[in-house]
Amino acid sequence: MSAARPAEGSAAGTPAQPAAARKHTEVAVGILIDAQGRLLLSTRPEGKPYAGFWEFPGGKIEAGESVEEALRRELQEELGITIDAAQVWRVTEHDYPHALVRLHWCKVFAWQGDFEMREGQAMRWQQLPLDVAPVLPGALPVLEWMAEERGLGAEAAAARTSF
Repeated sequence: MSAARPAEGSAAGTPAQPAAARKHTEVAVGILIDAQGRLLLSTRPEGKPYAGFWEFPGGKIEAGESVEEALRRELQEELGITIDAAQVWRVTEHDYPHALVRLHWCKVFAWQGDFEMREGQAMRWQQLPLDVAPVLPGALPVLEWMAEERGLGAEAAAARTSF
């Protein structure tokens, strides 16, 4: 699992708490893969931490939801699509200044509907190496694993995390 050290303060200017004192936010994340093997990334909307950074779509798992249920709901809310089956592929943790997250990564190969960017975000289908930047730091291990699975070198997963 990947974990970054907390920054001195959060985006809101308040001190970050030590990871041991913070509760995980459970997040379902969809790695949408099309017939050409491209990955869907979208930007984080304005008003959210890391606005403008590229990420895989998804969101918080609500009480009583399974990972698949949360991912289905989030992708409908954010992108206007309905996914077929999704199973957890990997689980990582990342310590952002604003949240300690546990990311449940699901590969998704089939969906219905037309993509609608319902939060004003941009979207791009990408091959490795990505040509979008910056990428949300919590996604970097997943890009490395995807590159490994595809028999690509580490440079194929390289992504900038800052402007």
